[in-house]
Amino acid sequence: MVHQTAIIHPKAKIGPQCEIGPYCVIGEHVTLGDGCKLHSHVVIDGHTKLGRENEIFPFASIGLKTQDLKWKGGDTRTEIGDGNTFREYVTIHSATGDGEVTRVGSHNSILAYCHIAHNVTLGSHVIMSNVATLGGHVTVEDQAVIGGLAAVHQFCRIGKMSMIGGCSKIVQDVPPFMIADGNPAEIRTINKIGMERNGVSEEAQNALRHAYKILFREGLTIPNALAKIEKELPPLPEVKHLIQFVRSSERGISK
Repeated sequence: MVHQTAIIHPKAKIGPQCEIGPYCVIGEHVTLGDGCKLHSHVVIDGHTKLGRENEIFPFASIGLKTQDLKWKGGDTRTEIGDGNTFREYVTIHSATGDGEVTRVGSHNSILAYCHIAHNVTLGSHVIMSNVATLGGHVTVEDQAVIGGLAAVHQFCRIGKMSMIGGCSKIVQDVPPFMIADGNPAEIRTINKIGMERNGVSEEAQNALRHAYKILFREGLTIPNALAKIEKELPPLPEVKHLIQFVRSSERGISK
C-alpha cells in the first residue's frame, strides 16, 4: 500500500505488506522489512535498514547525514530492528566514519521530537519520552527509560533498567538498575518499579539496594566499593552486571 504522492527510489527495497503514506520519501539505499508502516511525510535515506513492523509517524527523519562536523563522507549506516515505534519529528542520524553504524534494537518506543545522534547504540525495549536527546556515541542498554527533555552527553552509557528523570542533564554513565535525576544528574535510588515490571527477583532487588548504598552512600572510592560489593553480596547476574558496568566506565559514573 503506497500512496500516489510518496517518492520511492526504484532501487529501494520495500518488504511485503508495508504501508507508505502521503508525501513520504524513501532513498536509494533504504531497506524496509515486512509490515513497516509510514504514516505520512516520513523521510528515510542513506544506507539505512529497518526490520519488520516498525511504525513511523509524520515528519520523522531516519538515516540522514550526521550533524558531526568530523564527517568526511564514506559508507555510513543506520540499522534498526523490529517492532519499534518512532513518533512525530523523531530524528535518527547515520554514523560519522566510513563503515560505522548507528544501531537501534527492537521494540523501542521513541516519542515525539526525540533525537538519536550518530554512532549511538540503543538496545531493545527502551522508552525515550518526548524531546529526550542522545549525543553521539551514546550507549543505551535494554529496558532503560529516558524522561522527557533529558539530555545525554556524548560517549555516556545508560545502564540496563535504569531510569532518567525528565529534564535531567547526564554527563557521566548511569549505572544499571538505578534512577538518575537532576542537573547535573545524581543517582537517587534503585529503580524498584522498573525491576518489578521486568521480572527481577526480590533477592536481586535487595542485593542491588545494598549495592546502591555501598556505591553511593558510604563515601568509598569506586574500587573499594566494588571490592566490598563482591565480598558481601551474592554473585547474582544483576549484581555482576552492575559491577562490570561500573568497572568498565571511562567517563566515570553519576553519583
